[in-house]
Amino acid sequence: MVNGSTELVAIVGSPIAQVKSPENFNRWFEGNALNRVMLPIDISAQALSSFIDTLRGWQNLRGCVVTIPYKQQVVEHLDELSERARALRSVNVIRREADGRLIGDNVDGEGFLNAGRQQGFDAKGKRALVIGAGGVGSAIAYSLCQAGVSALSLSDVSHERVEALAQLLRSAFPGLPVSTRVDSLSQFELIANASPVGMGDSGELPLPQALLQSLPASAHVADVVTAPEITPLLALAKARGCSIQTGPQMALAQAGNLGHFMGATALVL
Repeated sequence: MVNGSTELVAIVGSPIAQVKSPENFNRWFEGNALNRVMLPIDISAQALSSFIDTLRGWQNLRGCVVTIPYKQQVVEHLDELSERARALRSVNVIRREADGRLIGDNVDGEGFLNAGRQQGFDAKGKRALVIGAGGVGSAIAYSLCQAGVSALSLSDVSHERVEALAQLLRSAFPGLPVSTRVDSLSQFELIANASPVGMGDSGELPLPQALLQSLPASAHVADVVTAPEITPLLALAKARGCSIQTGPQMALAQAGNLGHFMGATALVL
């Protein structure tokens, strides 16, 4: 039961109804008899700056998770960033210090890798394709490079965005082949959709059908979209015999990383 002593964490974005974090965190809090609760907050872009300022004085708030579309917008409002958040200019978790200072990190990539390990997939030495060069895609690509992939390819509808990410990664990880050209999927051992394509009932695929015909059965195919759980891409991959990784699996896997950064849970939920 929520009372005057309850410690709060939040998740902020817009829209917010589709997120899985509140049920994951609140189930864990309840199961471990902790007087904490996560609140979903759907906030307009016009109110974001004022909301971040309010966090500084919100004394029973440990921190908040940041989701679409604010992962990049919040960066300029924070007092300190982790090394990867600073490189990516993207934050998905904020910790509020006792003095009101706000510190940001991005653990999207770590959550993605955790989910992969739980499905028996290790990225080290693998050839990977990341579709989507926005906040989530950038974080996943960065963590894949840290994890030791042998080669990385990037795809995005925006030429400028994908080239900017490729340049960032080439600078941060010299010697690692980073390509923005994808002619076939046959060489990839990991294909990750980090774009919103496939969300809801759209039925859309993040790559052309002709290109998907080259998807090998040996590939591990992952999607960050949480609803539906089995996206059109994952349904196609499953039919071809690929191992798959869902958005809800990633959300649950990174909950420990998010909570640990905020000081709100143990590292592993």
